[in-house]
Amino acid sequence: MLFNLEEESLLASGLKDSRPLVEYRGKLDRLTKQFIGEAEPHHDPVEKARALFDWLWRRKPGRYKPQGDFRLSDVIDAELSEDNRTVGNCLGLTLLYQCLLKRLSIHADALYLENAFGMGPHVLTLLQTGASAIDIENILPDGFDYKGHLNHPSRTKWGEKELVADIYHSLGNECFETGELAKALSNYEMAIKLNPHYEKAHLNRTILMDKLTAKR
Repeated sequence: MLFNLEEESLLASGLKDSRPLVEYRGKLDRLTKQFIGEAEPHHDPVEKARALFDWLWRRKPGRYKPQGDFRLSDVIDAELSEDNRTVGNCLGLTLLYQCLLKRLSIHADALYLENAFGMGPHVLTLLQTGASAIDIENILPDGFDYKGHLNHPSRTKWGEKELVADIYHSLGNECFETGELAKALSNYEMAIKLNPHYEKAHLNRTILMDKLTAKR
């Protein structure tokens, strides 16, 4: 069975029933139609991807917040809001962008960096264009074809499963900070199931297990 980035991201974000899933798919439909109607994008995939990137930044110039939303459902709501609220963090913006790209029949991967901009772990979009690739830095308004990460030592290509794993990892961190340790463990384990090579998730799971063992 094919992995569905949109559905799996919404499930990871906390939508468990069919009704809210349908609702948020409808919201993504609305965004896609608005983009096509307003931007009238070129048929070329790269130009279409650039047009989508620019359109999103025109809609919400203050769209990025370092500790902002990472759940896809929250990010969609923020994107559709009439106010000037921020939309999300690097994960949230990357998820939204890549879900919209898929609706335009454009496949993209993600990039994971262990430490970027001096702020810790970071994700962005990687768009393959034949023999070459384009980095798309979703947290910067001029981030299309961004060159700043090309020689980053921890540069790691992620697929859709790994990107969704980062939602679960972020949920695990959130639960750990609020003392919901059983939920944190469950989320770390989901992250590892989707991305067995996710060292950060393995490390945080080990720290959590040590904490749980010390409590016994």
